[in-house]
Amino acid sequence: MPKSVRKITVSVAALIVLVSSLVPQETTAQNSTNPYAIVEGRAKLPSGRVMGAVGKAKVDPDGRHIWAVIRCDAGPDRFGSECVDSDLDPVLKFDPDGNVVESFGSGMFIWPHGIDVDSDGNVWVTDAVSDNAIPAGDDRGHHVIKFSSTGEVLMTLGTPGEQGDGPNHFTSPSDVAVASNGDLFIADGHNANGNNRVVKYNSRGEFLMSWGETGYAPGQFRALHAIAFHPDGRVFVGDRSNSRIQIFDQEGNHSATWTQFGRPSGIAFDDQGRIYVADSESDNIQNPGYEMGIRIGEAETGWVKEFIRFPWADPNILPGNGAEFVTVDSEGNIYGGEPVPNPHLNDRTLRKYVRVRP
Repeated sequence: MPKSVRKITVSVAALIVLVSSLVPQETTAQNSTNPYAIVEGRAKLPSGRVMGAVGKAKVDPDGRHIWAVIRCDAGPDRFGSECVDSDLDPVLKFDPDGNVVESFGSGMFIWPHGIDVDSDGNVWVTDAVSDNAIPAGDDRGHHVIKFSSTGEVLMTLGTPGEQGDGPNHFTSPSDVAVASNGDLFIADGHNANGNNRVVKYNSRGEFLMSWGETGYAPGQFRALHAIAFHPDGRVFVGDRSNSRIQIFDQEGNHSATWTQFGRPSGIAFDDQGRIYVADSESDNIQNPGYEMGIRIGEAETGWVKEFIRFPWADPNILPGNGAEFVTVDSEGNIYGGEPVPNPHLNDRTLRKYVRVRP
């Protein structure tokens, strides 16, 4: 090799080392910077009710109350159909002290999963039950229900009890997000081999468009598990089984793909320019090299700044555990919904994290 080439090679290598040494540690996806502390025993259920699997949580428009899906019965063998024969309300509203101040939805879902609260305080909930978990003749599942803030049913999207891929059908819809103009975006659906599309409706529930299919390319998905709006209106989709977030405009045009947030199950934004992503599935098989926890980054650039590692995370334990869903209140407190029993604590919970360092 000529000396001039050898000198260039050494120079490039030295430059890489120098640049790497200057990159702030907080830009890495596996950052250990965690300025948050856990507040134990925050969510309290009334009348001795045992905490079932916690689905998605969402902050109320007042910035203080938290809405959450709590999946009815807490039996160890009921995962996937916890509300099928329960009379418990799965949609709960918690005050800042963790007390339930509103609940509804009894008998209307088999496996409630996603939730959003629009600017008028209406509550949208998805039922992501798998078709094989719907009892014969049952007309629940594969639908999205709009409630008033006190539980009055205002609208139903999809055909309850029937899976499908047309304008009026879903297959295990995971999540729902309401745009500032009232348009609805449904993440359809929960399984890697499902519909794998985003479905858009107007505020009256009229079908507008859909995009996506099963696959690995931009605009293709494998298990859409979360959908959320950036403050500027862009659509962020948690493409969980592909271990990435995909970003679109509201017409379905793909603009970016982020892989630095692990295996995204839940996505939230605050009004300070931050994005919060819950990862409950990164392990030695499904996403080796990443750990379970909540990653916090810059919403504009995607740089990961902080990482709340799940304290009991074990990459050798399947399925995952820890926060699968995430939301943040107006004071910057984080709430993580944990649907899988913690192997060390044997609990499910809506866990609260408070910032203790700048």
